[in-house]
Amino acid sequence: MNRWTLTFFAILLLGSGWLWVSRLPADASLDVNTPQPAVDHPAPDLTLTRFDTGEAVSLRDLRGKPVILNFWATWCGPCRAEMPALQAAYERYGEDLLVIGVDQGEEGAVVGPFLDEFGITFPILMDGDMAVGREYRILGLPTTFFIDSQGIIRGVHAGQINSAILAEGIVDIAR
Repeated sequence: MNRWTLTFFAILLLGSGWLWVSRLPADASLDVNTPQPAVDHPAPDLTLTRFDTGEAVSLRDLRGKPVILNFWATWCGPCRAEMPALQAAYERYGEDLLVIGVDQGEEGAVVGPFLDEFGITFPILMDGDMAVGREYRILGLPTTFFIDSQGIIRGVHAGQINSAILAEGIVDIAR
């Protein structure tokens, strides 16, 4: 046997051993009913203040209707680019589908002019300390969650969405 064959079998043996040692225990169960920001899991509840009214909004209170939950910020170029598509979805579906924006870490003095500039009328929630963004594991903006009427996340899109991506996500949550 040559050196490469011995090396191959040594790596194969060590790799198999590592897989065996690091496997999940047989009695481990993955609970899909635990809220977490992942597809086919319940969306973690959030309670944030609405920009326009100052009232507290809880995701749990919105159950019964599909929700598009979009995390964004005014300084984010892709967030700016996708706002017209989100506004159009809000206008098209009205109360049958909730479009909710979650501003990340900004003051109302910055958010207000932005909303006026783009004519945004869908609810905007303020996540000033970005605690909800951390809970939802937001690593980049924009990030959009498609949540069905039962509160289950059916899709997540990191990055700018367009009308086609939005339509696909709406089909998934409107069933």
